[in-house]
Amino acid sequence: MARTTPGVTRERILDEAVRLFSTRGYDATSVVDIQVACGLSPGSGALYKHFPSKQALLEHAVKRNLETMASRHADAVAELPEDPREALRLLADVVWSVMERERELIRIMIREFSGFPQLFEQMWQGVLAHVYSVCADWIRALRDRGQTSVTDPEATAAVLLASLTYYPILDTLIGHTPGDLEAPRFLAAWLDHAAGTLGLPAEP
Repeated sequence: MARTTPGVTRERILDEAVRLFSTRGYDATSVVDIQVACGLSPGSGALYKHFPSKQALLEHAVKRNLETMASRHADAVAELPEDPREALRLLADVVWSVMERERELIRIMIREFSGFPQLFEQMWQGVLAHVYSVCADWIRALRDRGQTSVTDPEATAAVLLASLTYYPILDTLIGHTPGDLEAPRFLAAWLDHAAGTLGLPAEP
């Protein structure tokens, strides 16, 4: 068997912990379960060489994935296109792609939030709140330029973001969505709805 470096072992532990916490739940997953999933000897205590406790493992896993999420979405929305419809498409693509890549982390957050509220508050403030802020600022700028007449950019951004994230959240949790529509149909309808809400002119 090839030797693995401590860094590789640590990453493998984090990956398997996220997978098991997501599928079984935090309380139902033991340290032994994680060690076995990583190919470590159940009674070796090898996991504790990297993390002092199961809770510390969860905290490190959330922090690692949160930093990845924040970096990806921040880079993608650093400069929105001038065309409002293209900007809406970009926002939708960024939100959905990040949520798709982090399905397991989202499932853990929703299921375990009551047990670790401060931990997952960091996730909210670090990623979702920032996406909302970008969207609200963008709508406010559209209004200032006379490209939309919405009276409450903040509330409009909240409604658009809530409806956009509803589909992937339900799909992640229960494998179903309203109407069980295919993702492209839902996204196309969301883009039409968002454009209508903002009062954008019809596409030529």
